[in-house]
Amino acid sequence: MSPLAALLLLAAHDGPKIDDFVQPRLHDASFTARVEKGDQNELAKINKDFGQAYRFQFTNVKVKEPFKLRLETNVEDTEITYVINGARQMYWIPKARIHISKDFSSEPGRRQSALDFGLLTPSLFESLFDAAFVRQDRATGGYVFDITYKKDDTSRSRVWVDPEKHYVFKREWYNQVGRQLATFLYERPREVGGVWLPTRLTVRNTDNKVAGITHYEGVKVNTGLADSLFQIR
Repeated sequence: MSPLAALLLLAAHDGPKIDDFVQPRLHDASFTARVEKGDQNELAKINKDFGQAYRFQFTNVKVKEPFKLRLETNVEDTEITYVINGARQMYWIPKARIHISKDFSSEPGRRQSALDFGLLTPSLFESLFDAAFVRQDRATGGYVFDITYKKDDTSRSRVWVDPEKHYVFKREWYNQVGRQLATFLYERPREVGGVWLPTRLTVRNTDNKVAGITHYEGVKVNTGLADSLFQIR
């Protein structure tokens, strides 16, 4: 989208709609998330549990529309699997005989989604989120939206969307009383199979300190991931 076309879109529609920037061609994606940096002291300033994910050197990630996510990692020869399917989540550690399933239908703020990876997919705004246009950022040219849950949670994100590549390159995260917790910077975008995805995530706390850095490697898109990978048992 050219700058002129973007201005015309703004003028004609009182600002763009988030639906203009979702990626309907993204059906599934897989990659390995590898931690480059995890400063537990700085991560703890975000919240007490935020640093846990940075204790794992790598996580194999599979995402599928709508609302399916599978995370797998290995710690000291112990396999850990985390699966999300809609509002249901499962945490599984076979070696320790731990198997926990939960339903977060009434707690949408505890659900993970493609948005956590800087991705905008149609299903996000069909049943989970609403998005309100705020402005076009003069410094970056990005479109800024406030993203809120449709019900049962007052936390929100403010996101900066690349109007040409249709991914989130910056996200501010606010809790239910409106206090900012962190800023996520989604960097080094790559086009894979006609879909743009960031391949590096930098997390800053509200002291503007870099708390964590993760990069995504081996990115694959639309390989036809089986639904059975996301089955909640």
